[in-house]
Amino acid sequence: MPHRVHITPRHRFLLPAFILLSLILAGCALLCASPGELAQGLWYIVTHEDVLITDYIQTAGLGPALFNCALVTLASVALIWWTEEPPNGFTVVTLSLMCGFALFGKNLVNIWPIIAGGYLYARLKKEPYGRYVNVSLLATSLAPVVSFMSCQVHPLLGILLGLGIGFLTPPVSEYAFRIQNGMNLYSLGFTCGLMAMVLVPVFKALGLDPAPNASWSTGNNLILGTGVAILCVGCILLGLLPHPRRTLALYRQLLHTTGRSPSDFLRVFGSRPVLVNMGLNGLLGMGYLLLIHGDLNGPTLGALFTIIGFSAYGKHPRNILPVMAGVWVGSMLNHVPTNAHSLQLAGLFGTTLAPFSTFFGWPFGVLAGLLHSSVVLQSGLPLEGMNLYHNGFSGGLVAIVLYPILTSLLRHRRPTLQNEDLFQVFESDEPQAVAQLDIHRNDDIQMPR
Repeated sequence: MPHRVHITPRHRFLLPAFILLSLILAGCALLCASPGELAQGLWYIVTHEDVLITDYIQTAGLGPALFNCALVTLASVALIWWTEEPPNGFTVVTLSLMCGFALFGKNLVNIWPIIAGGYLYARLKKEPYGRYVNVSLLATSLAPVVSFMSCQVHPLLGILLGLGIGFLTPPVSEYAFRIQNGMNLYSLGFTCGLMAMVLVPVFKALGLDPAPNASWSTGNNLILGTGVAILCVGCILLGLLPHPRRTLALYRQLLHTTGRSPSDFLRVFGSRPVLVNMGLNGLLGMGYLLLIHGDLNGPTLGALFTIIGFSAYGKHPRNILPVMAGVWVGSMLNHVPTNAHSLQLAGLFGTTLAPFSTFFGWPFGVLAGLLHSSVVLQSGLPLEGMNLYHNGFSGGLVAIVLYPILTSLLRHRRPTLQNEDLFQVFESDEPQAVAQLDIHRNDDIQMPR
């Protein structure tokens, strides 16, 4: 197991930063709707099913969607703060996903049974809940299951099922993470997909009828694009100041990492290069979306927040662009419009396979994206929209098949993590923090905490 590493208090700025983001989102929500409209929209969100794809901007309005996003983010920050778990790069991932998916699937009601299940698991193991808080929050990928059972059968059954999901996700995720060899960054998406594949047939056998949704808003590109651009440019400027040369020198080193999980950029490079990376990746993701004439709405904003969050934990321009290109090429071969809803999301979420681009070379990143564009169109059929991290499930399938094939054909020995994958300490204005990893063989890769 990796050492427990004390993270310098300077990295505690992460939680206040997400509190500030939540307050900004709440302020924007109040500008878009009156308090009465916000209350009515939030009531609609928490009392209706929200399987994929349920765009809260379409179903409840822009103001209530942003307000739900702010509330879920604040609740997630409070939970992490309560556990006293030192923030790191994976904390950025967790909070970014909670924020993004609160625009299309997670709300302030359906996440708590799953979170409580994770807490019960920690108590059973007699370990601190902080050890499982990230996994517990990300397990809310299956929050639509809670809403579905609550609406279709009884709220109590939805709560009990959520507790079971939260309780069982940590042990399943440990195994699922290892078999993906760090090549699928959305490892919890694959875990939750496996659990959904078990749950959905049970629902159908009991006479329930889960079915995917297709709620998708349009016409918000200008206002949402402006907001995302301001956020990304702000991240870049904050990262560059006050020592742009030192930041860019570290950022060049970051660009030469493979991004293979676990790759905590915040621990290795400090906050400033990571902020630059977050801003650039966010702009690239939005640029791709606008280039294919896509829509900025709840689901695509969730995808952009995911890219921005994983910019602290594996993604950078050199490894996401080949995958995006592969999805675009795949849409041509699949005879599906590039701006079809599923492929808009695949082009952004498909960057879960980014490590293929730098671990094996950019042509294999294109290949991974091309395969993902086909697999993602079919792999969701058995899940019936119950797993919000559907692209993570598809990415896991691609990684499990593609990685051993490429390893067998391109490498003459069983690969170990390369030097750039191991956490190192670089000289910077950030206090030094070492993340020791006893990782020499693929079987030893541990689930990030």
